Order: sequence, then structure tokens, then C-alpha cells
Amino acid sequence: MVGAIPEVNANELIRSSSRTVATVVLVMVCVVTGPMQAQQHGAFRVGSIEAEPGQIISRLLLVPSGVDEGTEIPVTVINGSQPGPVLALIAGTHGYEYPPITALQRVRRSLDPAELTGTVVLVHIANLPSFLGRTIYYSPIDGKNLNRAYPGRPDGTVSERIAHVITTEVIEQADYVVDLHGGDGNEALRPYLYMPVTGREELDEAVRGMAIAFGLDHIVIDEGRLLDPTQSIYTDQTALTRGIPAITTETGQLGSNDPRWVDMAESGIWNLLRHLDMLAGEPQLEASVVWLTDYEVIRSPASGIFQPSVREGYAVAAEGLLGVLLDFFGDPISEIRAPFGGIVNYVLGTPPVSEGEPLAMVSRIVER
Repeated sequence: MVGAIPEVNANELIRSSSRTVATVVLVMVCVVTGPMQAQQHGAFRVGSIEAEPGQIISRLLLVPSGVDEGTEIPVTVINGSQPGPVLALIAGTHGYEYPPITALQRVRRSLDPAELTGTVVLVHIANLPSFLGRTIYYSPIDGKNLNRAYPGRPDGTVSERIAHVITTEVIEQADYVVDLHGGDGNEALRPYLYMPVTGREELDEAVRGMAIAFGLDHIVIDEGRLLDPTQSIYTDQTALTRGIPAITTETGQLGSNDPRWVDMAESGIWNLLRHLDMLAGEPQLEASVVWLTDYEVIRSPASGIFQPSVREGYAVAAEGLLGVLLDFFGDPISEIRAPFGGIVNYVLGTPPVSEGEPLAMVSRIVER
């Protein structure tokens, strides 16, 4: 039956319960060791931003200049009136993905620290150069993809320095991390999230609970190898390699800031806060989740113009036509076909494509 909660690698990672209460002690030596201990409650500091219990403080976090120009990261710290976990919500890793950015602005206005247990760190726009430059994937300053630059370097280019600041000031202080994406400006995308599987039982149980609680109806099981903490590459991997549960969400497409996508991201955040017992109440869970696995990103064999033959969310057969790649005169270069039968998570929705860039992502449906 499609929608049942599947097993992964013959273990009991995915069970029938719709909500998991899993607490993990997250220490800087990057291991999961047991239940989270009671925390001392006081001021919480992110760089130069400090919030006392019951306060909301918003400031620009400086990324100093180096081999290229510096930048700033707009960050809000919401320190609850009661001690509890630290949840880091990171938006704008790709600057053309607007719905999560707007969702965090809404959360900032609506979340009352008097009702909050623990601390929420809102990274409003991780990649301000890309946001202001309206660029997909890459920074207009150094040409790098921030979500391939982690954990960063203090002496690297601007994307690496941004990653270093977010790693050291935000991720390494968090108990839970969500990397909020929205389908880049060129991607026609059906909302889904990535649920990483690490092979560490307690960590995976906490991640599964977060994934279900966020409330999206398509969940991609990501069984990629857990990377070296010093070469984590991705935002969520930077948390996971440090023993911190993390998921990556996708709510939006094609540079749209439509309220539908914003609502979806915001609703997921409120659900997660309730799931983690940081707010009172129960999360509103999705009644029927479609579980996906073995995802594959199909990349362009050449630069040119892509004409899609499918839409986001379509079911395709193995070798089904995803689209046609044309040269700049309009003559066909190659047909792009699905590597296996499954669901189209996203497909390129604008014509230009450079060699090696994504054309589509396809995932297998898990059936039980």
C-alpha cells in the first residue's frame, strides 16, 4: 500500500506510530549518547546577538571580508521563558527560494517567547548575496553553491565564510536543525522533504519524528553515506555529522512567493515546535504520506535549452520521456529519459541549462 510507513534497511527505523518522542543529547564531540539533560536557562548568544529569557532579538550577523567581499546574515534569536531545546531554522541557503524566507518572517512576528520552551534561532536569509542578486544555486560573488560549501572555512571565499559562521554560531549550538528550501528559480517542484538515514538508531529516530511532524505528504528517504564532519558539504549533513537531528524541506517553485507555499513552510514549523514540546499542543499530521526512496538527479549532458515533457509530481515509467535538450538553434541534442519508474520530484521549468546542472529528480515509490 502506498503511504504506509516503510522499513529502511531491515531495521525498525520507520514504525507505525505517527509521532515519536525522541530526545537526544547533542554534544560537541559529535556523538549521540542518551536522553537530553536539564539545561541551564539564561541568555542565548549567536555571535553578537544575545537574547535573555523571554526576549526576541534580531540583528545582522557579520561575515567579514576576506579574499573577496564580506556580507551579513539576518538572524533572530527567540529565547523562551522556560528552558528547553534549541531549534535552528535556516532559510535562504539558495537566495531565489522565497517561501521559507517569508515563513520565518511570519514566525518572528507570531511566536511569543512567553509561550516558548527552549530557544529558536531564525536564519532569515543565509545567502544574502544570492538573494539580492536573484541568482539560482550560485553566489554572484564567488560562483559557489552555499549548500555545497559546508562546514566552510574562515579564510575561504564568501560562501565558505558564510558556511563557517552558520556552522559555528548556529548549527553547533542547536539540538535540532531544519534547512528550509523552496524549489529554486528554475525548478518546477512538488513539495517534499528529505529524511536522512544515518544508521545511528537514536539519531535516525529523532530525524524520523521531525520528518513526519513537519506535515508534508511526500517524504524522500535519503540513505546517503554520513560524511566526515570536516567535509560535510550540505547544511543538514553538517548537523547530522555532529549528532544533531536535521531534515531538509522543499516548499515552493520557480521563484514564486505564493502564499500557498509560504503557508506550507510556516505550518510545518509550528507543527515541529509542537512535536518537540517547545509549544503546547499537538502537530497536525499528514494522514497519508507517500514515501519515496532511491532518488536520482538527472543532469544535463550539455549546455542548451530544455523542453520538459512532464510536470512536477507526475508518475513516469522507466525510460519515460522527461524532456528534450535542444541546442541554441532549436535542434535536438538528446532525449532525457527517466532512469526508472517513479515520481518526478522536480523538473527544470525554465529553458536555459548549463552542462552538469539538474534537469529533473525522480524517486521510487516505496510500496507495502
